[in-house]
Amino acid sequence: MRLAYLCLVQKATPLLEVHRSLGAQITVFGGWAMPLRYQSELKEHQAVREKVGLFDLSHMGEFLVRGPGAAAYLQRLLTNDLARLTPGRAQYTFLLNPQGGVLDDLIVYQLEPQLFLLVVNAAHIEKDWAWLQDNLPSAGVELQNISEETVLLALSGPDSTTILTPLTEGAEVSTLPYYACYKGVVAGISEVLVATTGYTGEWTYELFVRREAGTHLWEAIMNQGSVQPAGLSARNTLRLEMGYLLCGQDIDEETTPLEAGAGWAVKLEKGDFIGRGALLRQKAQGLTRKLVGLVSESPRVIPREGIALLSEAGQPLGRITSGTLSPTLQRGIALGYVPATVSIGEKVWIDLRGQRVPLTVTRPPFVSDTSLLRRQKARL
Repeated sequence: MRLAYLCLVQKATPLLEVHRSLGAQITVFGGWAMPLRYQSELKEHQAVREKVGLFDLSHMGEFLVRGPGAAAYLQRLLTNDLARLTPGRAQYTFLLNPQGGVLDDLIVYQLEPQLFLLVVNAAHIEKDWAWLQDNLPSAGVELQNISEETVLLALSGPDSTTILTPLTEGAEVSTLPYYACYKGVVAGISEVLVATTGYTGEWTYELFVRREAGTHLWEAIMNQGSVQPAGLSARNTLRLEMGYLLCGQDIDEETTPLEAGAGWAVKLEKGDFIGRGALLRQKAQGLTRKLVGLVSESPRVIPREGIALLSEAGQPLGRITSGTLSPTLQRGIALGYVPATVSIGEKVWIDLRGQRVPLTVTRPPFVSDTSLLRRQKARL
């Protein structure tokens, strides 16, 4: 059993022993040994929604793209419009195959006029790296994979600014807009990249730091008091309450961003990029399926990944891609693909232990009162 576990694990977070000392249950995710939960995923979820939680996300991949041709190179590979970025800002975007299918979803940060940081999903680091190299021009662009040199922590929740502010020097983190970033001193550590990006729906600071300084930064944040360490299980329920996509489940190489309801991160008018032709054809022809939110009428009904979605007459419509019991709503919630003709408010059915159970089609997010959404509304 131990040998089988070791075969699955390729890498471990540098903070692994710290997590074990806190009682974390360790799991394998994307080939990484990472904390799944500490004592209670419900407690961790609630802490992030109501106060603040700290995640270790060191399994994520980080690539630097630099050079005079970096912007043009990324503009051809990514779906969003890089021309809208300026140094100190970030963008959610996709890498596509020529058929318009999703290789990965990622965030690109512009650090300097000719320097960009790509943060990719852990399970796709090798695939994404190979794709970037295969499409590299002969000159003008340099790639650097700094994934194993980087620790990424995410401080997330309504109290995140209160916790982080005493640890920062020379910058007012409370004034940073959404999807912004800067390099500064945090907890006495220089050159920490502080970014207001996240995956929970709460106001979040993602902190990129050198591997050797990761434990010091984690402990400095925890020593501020009232910070709940949180694992991947809580991160999944938090992101699902917001309807955020999980690559490999909700999107993959057989689905397009348009089908997944993420057309806002695709700028077809910006010019050519890999997969653009396929998306233009799909848009012209019309979607045949779409990703929707689904809510159960009873807390006892928990829709799970892979369950078939049916019409009232029992005809197959699609499948659930992600599902859980929402800790905030105390109801089952899910994402799933249905025919494009299905409307918000309609019902679809699932078969649970031989019983046909209805789910109501809705538009995510499932939870609308979060510190992130409140902050965005206040800035309008």
